[in-house]
Order: sequence, then structure tokens, then C-alpha cells
Amino acid sequence: MGVAGSKLEKALGDQFPEGERYFGLENFGNTCYCNSVLQALYFCVPFREQLLEYYSNNKNQGEADENILTCLAELFSQISSQKKKTGVIAPKRFVHRVRRENENFRGYMHQDAHEFLNFLLNELVDILEKESQKVTNVPQTSSVEGAVNGPSNGQINGVKKEPLVTWVHKNFQGILTNETRCLRCETVTARDETFLDLSLDIEQNSSITSCLKNFSSTETLNAEDKFFCDKCRSLQEAQKRMKIKKPPHILVIHLKRFKYMEQLNRHKNYPTRRVPLELKLSNTVEDADSEYSLFAVVVHVGSGPNHGHYVSLVKSHNHWLYFDDENVEMVDESAIQTFFGSAQEYSSSNDHGYILFYERLTSDDN
Repeated sequence: MGVAGSKLEKALGDQFPEGERYFGLENFGNTCYCNSVLQALYFCVPFREQLLEYYSNNKNQGEADENILTCLAELFSQISSQKKKTGVIAPKRFVHRVRRENENFRGYMHQDAHEFLNFLLNELVDILEKESQKVTNVPQTSSVEGAVNGPSNGQINGVKKEPLVTWVHKNFQGILTNETRCLRCETVTARDETFLDLSLDIEQNSSITSCLKNFSSTETLNAEDKFFCDKCRSLQEAQKRMKIKKPPHILVIHLKRFKYMEQLNRHKNYPTRRVPLELKLSNTVEDADSEYSLFAVVVHVGSGPNHGHYVSLVKSHNHWLYFDDENVEMVDESAIQTFFGSAQEYSSSNDHGYILFYERLTSDDN
């Protein structure tokens, strides 16, 4: 990326952010899904800072202790410590580790960037939880308590144990509350669940705001879907809705763009209208809106879910950058909407924003 790198440096000139590095990532056959997600995560500054701190505290570990977390931390450190401002890095060690840990990513078939992001974040959480257990000498939980989500809410020596909150959780985890109201006795049952990203159904030319409203719309449970009310002790008609109880610091939105159409025997792509650079999250339990700013987008290029290419757009120090594996270019903010396949009605673009990364602007740290 010598020519492209020097072109980028020339374009930024005196505005090149001090201490920042803009490096493309080499593609190992089909690893664009991985590269695009890694660029989005690298420019998620709170996550990057925590990962670099982890690396500085654990860089002397031997090869026997190598895992996906140590490989990712090493890769981010390698990028951030480069003497050159731009260039290309081969994430060979990290990709090798991913393929070793998960057979789904071993071949050269097209992979899903959202599935990879989910795998990566959950793997990081598992490793951090296990390391925390070692440090605090917490005994392994029994099979009854279950190890699906790491430490449970059980008791140790009669003391209630809170679930471990890692720095991955602190960045990405939010809480949803599922409210169900019995239409006979009016009793409301609420059940909380955590999330690391929100998957939104997309309708033709719908906006992100309307998709979020649909996510929290009220659904009536009747006929075969009746709700068992504990108070009535019987199946009853009910109303159900999902609300965001605790908005995350980093809001990741996965757009479910492709729907299989049986009559067409193929997938149909649903583009969105304008994607807001600033987003107000209003479907929360609290009345106050949570405000977010878009800082990264993983873009799927292609007409179907089982083939194509991934690139990413990131915002760094008020500049937007376009990452396509080894290539890095500046892009004007006004051009961002063209990557959602709907900037113009007649557009035949196959570029479709797939995963959106928003950072919270106003948050209650308590």
C-alpha cells in the first residue's frame, strides 16, 4: 500500500492525527469478513485502549498461554506501535488462531461478518472470565450452575456471587427487558436479558429509527400463542413488548437485510433509507433518550448473503476512512449514505451497510 499510503498521508497533510495509525490488513483468501470487523473494533477507541492495556500487562506470557485474546491484543499493539503512519499488516497469527478455534472459519467459503463478530466477542468474554476465576481462586461452578455464560448468580460459602462484568461487557453489553401484560388481570411480567448487539428486521426502504420502533412494538399473544399467567394460573391473551432497560456504551446494530423469498427461490435484499450519523435511542425503559454517534460501518458488497465482499468505513478524529483489506482511503462524510444501497432510488449499487457501530454520547456511568 505504498502509493495508497502516501496518498492518504498527503490527503490528510497537517491534519494527520498525532499518534494515530491507518493500516490495511492483508487478505488470506477469504478473510475480508474478519478484516472489516477488526478495523471497526480497532477504531472503537474504548475497546482498543482496554485491549492495549491488557497486552501491556500480559505480553510476557508464553506460547502455551496463547489464545484469541492474546493474538488480538498483539495485533492491535503491532498496529498502534508502527513507526510509519500508514501501511499494510498481515494478521496471520490472529487468523490462524481463529481457524484453529472455530472450524466454521477454516475453509475458503464466504463467511458472515456478523457471525464472526459474535464469535469473537463471546470468545473474549469467556477467556476474561476464566482468567478472572484463576486470579481470584474462585472454584469452578458445578454443572447445575452451568458454565454457558461463565460465572452464574449462585452462592459461594453462603455469599451471593454477582456475575462477572468484563471490559468487553462494559463496552458492548446492554440489557433488554421483555414485558408481558396479561389482558385478563393486567399483571405485568418482566424478564431481563443481556445483549452485545441488536439484530433488526429491515423492511423495504425503512429507516433505522422505524426499525428500532418496530423492534419495541407491542405484539398480541392469542390463539395458539397465549401466555401462561402465573396469577391467573392459566393461558391468557396478553400483550408483549421488548424495551431497552440499559443502553450499552457501544451500540452495535446488525441489519437483517436478506430475506429468502420462496416464490422467487432466492434471497431479496432490503435497502434502508438514510442511516443517521447521530441516533437517539427512544425505546428505553427510562424516559430520557440516549444519544449515539456513528463511528464505524461494516459494509457487505454483493447481491446475496452467501457471496460477496466486506469493507468497512470508520470515523477517526472527525475524518471518515474506507478500509478494503490492504487499501485505505479517505472518504467524504457526504458519501457515507451511498454505502447503504438507497441514497438514490435508481442506484444499482450492491454496497449495503450491514453492521453499524454507535458510541454513546450521553451516558449515566452509575
